[in-house]
Amino acid sequence: MPVYTVEKDIEGIKFTIEAGKLAHQANGAVTVRSGDTVVFASACMAPKPKEGMDFFPLTVDVEERKYASGKISGGFNKRDGKPSDRAILTSRLIDRPMRPLFPDGMRNDVQIVAMPLSIDPEVPYDIISMIAASAAIAISDIPWFGPIGSVRICEVDGELLINPSNELQEKASFELVIAGYESKLLEIELEAKEVKEERLEEALTLAHKVCDEVVALQNELVALCGKPKAEVPLVTVDEELFHEIYDKTHQEIEDAIRNPINAGKEAAIFDLRDELIEKLSIEYEERADEVGPIIEKVVKKCVRSAVINDHKRADGRALDEIRPLSCEVGVIPRVHGNGLFKRGQTQVMTTLTLGSLDEGQKIDNLEEDFDKTYIHYYNFPPYSVGEARPMRSAGRREIGHGALAEKALRPVIPSKEEFPYTMILVSDTFESNGSTSMASTCGSTLALMHGGVKIKAPVAGISIGVMSDENQYVMLTDIQGLEDFTGDMDFKVAGTREGITAIQVDTKTHGLSRAIVSDALRLAKDARYKILDLIEETIPAPNQDLSPYAPRVFSLVINPDKIGDIIGPGGKVIKAIEAETGAKLAIEQDGSVFISAIDAEGGQKAYDMVKGLAFDPEVNSVFEGKVTRIESFGAFVEILPGKDGLLHISQITNNRLAKVEDYCNIGDTLKVRVIEVAPDGKIRLSHKEFSNTTVDNIKSDKSKGKPFKANDLGVVFRDKNK
Repeated sequence: MPVYTVEKDIEGIKFTIEAGKLAHQANGAVTVRSGDTVVFASACMAPKPKEGMDFFPLTVDVEERKYASGKISGGFNKRDGKPSDRAILTSRLIDRPMRPLFPDGMRNDVQIVAMPLSIDPEVPYDIISMIAASAAIAISDIPWFGPIGSVRICEVDGELLINPSNELQEKASFELVIAGYESKLLEIELEAKEVKEERLEEALTLAHKVCDEVVALQNELVALCGKPKAEVPLVTVDEELFHEIYDKTHQEIEDAIRNPINAGKEAAIFDLRDELIEKLSIEYEERADEVGPIIEKVVKKCVRSAVINDHKRADGRALDEIRPLSCEVGVIPRVHGNGLFKRGQTQVMTTLTLGSLDEGQKIDNLEEDFDKTYIHYYNFPPYSVGEARPMRSAGRREIGHGALAEKALRPVIPSKEEFPYTMILVSDTFESNGSTSMASTCGSTLALMHGGVKIKAPVAGISIGVMSDENQYVMLTDIQGLEDFTGDMDFKVAGTREGITAIQVDTKTHGLSRAIVSDALRLAKDARYKILDLIEETIPAPNQDLSPYAPRVFSLVINPDKIGDIIGPGGKVIKAIEAETGAKLAIEQDGSVFISAIDAEGGQKAYDMVKGLAFDPEVNSVFEGKVTRIESFGAFVEILPGKDGLLHISQITNNRLAKVEDYCNIGDTLKVRVIEVAPDGKIRLSHKEFSNTTVDNIKSDKSKGKPFKANDLGVVFRDKNK
């Protein structure tokens, strides 16, 4: 079988797409290469529609292989296992822009598999996977209205860069991923350090240009080896039956939509829908299976008509009106931070837990390994929508929503140098009716501020929708479930007063115009400010103090050459510090030391001990130390684990001692003052000012056989007679 190859230099970056070498039995298969990153993608379609399906069954899987980056999986099992969060998020990046371009009514199973075969650290695999998935479908016989282009745009030092390396992405003030074609947008993903809407529009213009070139490259391959598109059966509604049922039901549905009693109660619309389906299924017994889809279509037509033609929303709100808002903090006791956010019938509670840096998550993915210390988890239990079904572990939706809210707050999270804690936020959805991910963003802001995390600014999020026909479009602020179900997009925007921090767009159309995008950004900004007003009214600034139940973390930076002194031979010193103080120490190669403790006293004590070991003690500083060795000329006192000083016999008391043992023995505890630190680091100590015991007293006590007692400021004696 011949191998077909097309390649193109797009804005200084070479892309090569090859078909015909791998996976001949797939409907379509390609490899895409940029740098040394190579991604294989396949597209397969079931020959027959899946019966009983009321939606298009598209599956997108990203299969990571550790061999792509020359790694071996850790742990007992060396086989590549379940998909990582990175793989799941990439699969969602592929799914969202491709799904709307399949024919309406298609019910044949379609599966897209993207598999990175080689990883170049300078070339992230997600954009390559999006292009590969598009190309695989484009050359196949699977019906589809693509291809589409994908690109990442980052701003680094004020310059817009196309598909930059991972290293440059770390330095970017914003990272924008889009997919589109023919100057239309199918997907927007953004993480930004408060980017202005105007600057984002400039980046979108550049992104469109690159996407058009990526589409042109794929079309070259389609011209070489593309298969004719297959004809597949489509689920359609019988127009005659539709109009008959529409005439019978639309007035009742429209009345329910406009009834002020039902305002904010979209369940009433769905209840009416279910009643009509049940009633008409009896009337049209022989065609009962067609009734449900027709009623769904009638409801959708009525809702859209009310919005587009009359500017009337089902819950009676104005087009740009946000549902009633409420914010609370400290709803539950003993947690480290907590916020409850409610918007209409969407209610999310986010809880913050603080821990030491070594309690973070270790990420081992294809492109890099790192420790993650700011984490957000999102949960969507069945009771949030009034359902009774089994509880399951987090699915793709939960992982995606959690990642979006995490991304929205990341730009305002203090650095680990500023706040040396692991932060885990958990957003539990208690009630869902539209954009719980943006509610999680607001809940996270409340929880962080309540927990005393000094975020740079509060972040709020909102979702904007649109409904359109051939002639016009109408924008909707704060869409609820019914409007999401019947509308054309879900445009989520989060940010501060200074700018946008995150965007994610889902569309059900064949692409959004730039005008719609611009209007969505404007409306989102207005709504964001209103929500921020309430957040700041609820909690004007982060709490000054951490929760009394939160651990305390202390940090300092030492000379890396001193790390060995802190650890000690075989970890002896660090273990002694942890045992004595109850604190935990984490030391990094650059000399950063992080100390976490349940109580501030233990943490401060460990901090002082580390500081004493890492830096020569200052003259006049006072310590309590143990006598570890006795010589004829004095005693050696360990003032810190692994660090001792000489207490000369002349510095023990104000009286002359014949020998050191007349005053103290190995294991005794003495309070001492540093009187000299020599250039070579040797320390001289004095105990004189803390001793109020004379030699005669000592000899008298010994001769009488009296037990020795500890002075308040002096030595702790041991009774050898016992």
